[in-house]
Formats: sequence, structure tokens, C-alpha cells
Amino acid sequence: MDINLIRAEKELKKRLTYPYKWGRKQNDHFDKLTNFIYHTFLFDDVISEINKRFKNDKEHQNISNYALNRWYNFWSAQAVEKIFCSIPNVKPALDEKDRLVDFTIDGVTFDHKTSIFPKNFPYPIDEAIKKTDELINWLYKNQSQQQRKHLKNRLFIVLYSSDGEHWKLKSEISWLKERIEKYMIGFNPHYLLKFQLENDQPTISDVIWAIR
Repeated sequence: MDINLIRAEKELKKRLTYPYKWGRKQNDHFDKLTNFIYHTFLFDDVISEINKRFKNDKEHQNISNYALNRWYNFWSAQAVEKIFCSIPNVKPALDEKDRLVDFTIDGVTFDHKTSIFPKNFPYPIDEAIKKTDELINWLYKNQSQQQRKHLKNRLFIVLYSSDGEHWKLKSEISWLKERIEKYMIGFNPHYLLKFQLENDQPTISDVIWAIR
């Protein structure tokens, strides 16, 4: 899916005036109700679609929060994926629908995941940076349940904002582009971290820190 990064950042920032609440854990039922977000790029169109579909639903507010969050996370991820795939040693996934692979870097396949710094991780940010392997283990164990859960190679972008509003950094596409490009300059597949999360083969992972 080809998107314009400047336009994406502009649309994503429209989300920032609304509170970021899930109201519930992500689940397959609410995912099905809100799958229209995958085909709705403009923020105003998402609002219109939510109101059209769920205006009279007693769960209107919960569905609205859920849809806005999924829209925001999805289109931020699409922009990040485009950033990666614009870098010479990165090749996009052959199958766009493969949820386990977004791209290949120097022959290593990755799903990417932009995550806010988890409040339940038992170390503050300065210590967490030194314990990247522990954080990765924690993220695999605690994130992305149900249909999103997998233990394959994943490249994490971990967002941290000093004001605690980590989620807002998902809209800072041009800033994220700088962080990703800086990481990729020093990319060496031999420095990637390996984990034995499954019996058959090691899981390869790393963290790109995006701290503001």
C-alpha cells in the first residue's frame, strides 16, 4: 500500500485531540466490527464511518475509541513500513498479507512493531535501554494476544516521551524516519539479538529506541 508520508503524518496528528482509551483488551469481535479502518485513510472519514455504523449502538463510545486507536496504529505502522522499504538493503515482503513478515533486511525477515514503553516493565527507561534483551522477552510475552500473537522475528520501535504521552510519538512520522535511518546506517545482522522462544528455531529481534 503506497502512502504519502507527509500526508500520513498530517492525518495521524488529527487523532491527537481525542483521548487515547481502549476501554477493553483488543479482541477478535471488536476487530471484526472495526476492520473498515484498513481501507479508510482520512481521519474525518473514519469519524464519519463510526457515526454512520454505530451511532445508535449502546457500545458507541467503546467502539469509537477502539476504531480510532486501531486506525491510528495501523496507518502509523503503514508509514513506518514505507520508511523501512525506502532504504536500499530492505526488501518489502513478497506477500502483503503475510502477518509474520513486513520486510527483509540483509536476508533476515522481520515483522515490525511500534510499541510505547510499557508501564509494567520493571525498570525505568535509562535501565531498560541497558536491558534490551529483557525488554524484548517481556514484549513477546505480554504483547499482541489472540490473532496478533506470534514468536517470529520482530523489530521493535519503542517510543518514550518524557511527558508520559508515548502514544503521540506514533504520529511523528518524519522524526521516526530519522530514528529508523540512523539505526539502519549501523545495521549489522550479526549484532541482532537471538532468543529461544520456540523449539524449532531461534527468534531474531532488536529494538530501535525512539526517545523524546
